Amino acid sequence: MKLISFKQSLMAFGVLLTLGACDTDEKLEVKGDGVVYEENFYRNETEAYSGLVAAYDKLGKFAGAMENAPLLFLNSASDDFYAGGGGPDDQPGLQVASNYSISPGNIPPNIWADYYKGVARCNIMLAKLPAIPMDAAKKTRFTAEVKALRAYYYFDLVRMFKNIPLILAPIVLKEEIPLVEQSKPEVVYAQIEKDLNEAIADLPITLPSAELGRFTKGAATALLGKVYLYDNKKAEAAVELAKVNGTTPGQPSSYGYNLMPKFSDLWNHANKFNTESIFEIAYTDKSNADWGNFERGDDEGNVAAQLMGIRDYTRKTAGIAALLPDYINGWGFMVVTNDLRTALLGDPRYASTIFDAGTARGTGNTDPNGLITYTDSYNETGYHFIKYAAVNSDIKSSNPFLNFGINTYIIRLADTYLLEAEALGGTGARAQALLDAVRLRAGVLPVPVSLDAIYAERRLELAGEGHRWFDLVRTGQAAAKLAFKGFTAGKNEAFPIPYSEFNNTKMVQNDLY
Repeated sequence: MKLISFKQSLMAFGVLLTLGACDTDEKLEVKGDGVVYEENFYRNETEAYSGLVAAYDKLGKFAGAMENAPLLFLNSASDDFYAGGGGPDDQPGLQVASNYSISPGNIPPNIWADYYKGVARCNIMLAKLPAIPMDAAKKTRFTAEVKALRAYYYFDLVRMFKNIPLILAPIVLKEEIPLVEQSKPEVVYAQIEKDLNEAIADLPITLPSAELGRFTKGAATALLGKVYLYDNKKAEAAVELAKVNGTTPGQPSSYGYNLMPKFSDLWNHANKFNTESIFEIAYTDKSNADWGNFERGDDEGNVAAQLMGIRDYTRKTAGIAALLPDYINGWGFMVVTNDLRTALLGDPRYASTIFDAGTARGTGNTDPNGLITYTDSYNETGYHFIKYAAVNSDIKSSNPFLNFGINTYIIRLADTYLLEAEALGGTGARAQALLDAVRLRAGVLPVPVSLDAIYAERRLELAGEGHRWFDLVRTGQAAAKLAFKGFTAGKNEAFPIPYSEFNNTKMVQNDLY
């Protein structure tokens, strides 16, 4: 099926999807071409659930795509990574993010389009749910989930593109498309906050195992706190984040969240939906996606795990080499910069974040005295990102490239601890305790709390999880920290809107693009 654009996605959506705990391999399928037009759907509770599945589905693009995966794109744009890969033309959308040659003509258009497909599905659900004959409690919960999802999609859109259309109802006629225009960021933020405030009361606190991955009260509250901080409402942010973080940092909160005992526990891929996970995207190794059906509804694996694997990696099988990780043969994206390596050097979190492939290999690609061999990536430094690294035992499919069942965090407790400490102004006993809890869990000594200390801690704790570029932009550090990549102040704080989205609309391009 041809990928539909932002404008097409406002009128149709495909349903060949999984929801929540994807390991169940449950699928909801619509026969035919995979496209369901909204006027022929939403007749009963089963179809309402299918619509909810469809609304959640676009979350999976975060690490379930290639150059249009936000995780890879945002990491490439940060000071922590080079795009890497096989050369300057490999996944060009990541390369232009990495070297700031990005333009309306070369930004991966599906980043924008996928988020708006998610928005469209939420809007259709909100329009249709009131008239669907179904259990009232389920209807209330579905409505809350869809509002939280719409808030999530718009939050990423406004942070990445700044000047975006705020569409809150289905667009069902082509004649309506020319009326689409952008809203000011403050208007978008107000709507995000409204959706989340309305959703929180009707979301569950906990979930049964079959529903993991869906929005909870804690996840929506954490997202609201984060949104308030980005909207410069620090007092409100601190209040919401404190609900999630609990009375005593380092102890379980009323929502049941608690830091994992060891930082390395977070990156054991068996520890899905652990006590630190607030909002997590589930991926499956059972969808059997292949190049023929990829992007057609079977793209339910963590594709980023393949892209981030070291190129042509092999290890010796005897002696000390056999103790090294048995990484897959990957495609070499997300090469760690020397700057991030230096920042983490001596920190216990280094071992779960960076693999020092250059030292393990020795001199030359085929050094007989080395422990491993691999092929250099573009902009190779010898340091590779491994939080989501796949090993050969993770291969469960005849086509492993697209089918890794490795989940990714969107919000976890260490993130909200540091966000609350920042919202408190980086001062006071509470902020100090929040920072201390993160550092002590990591195995490093406390430092006096300050905004600079919190920003530095976020980099060390959350490296490679998709937060760094946003952090640099919102704290005014981007121009200085990203100058070596070609970042232009007053321009690159927002990404360009793809050219393909301007046809027959009133939209205008972001400044200096």
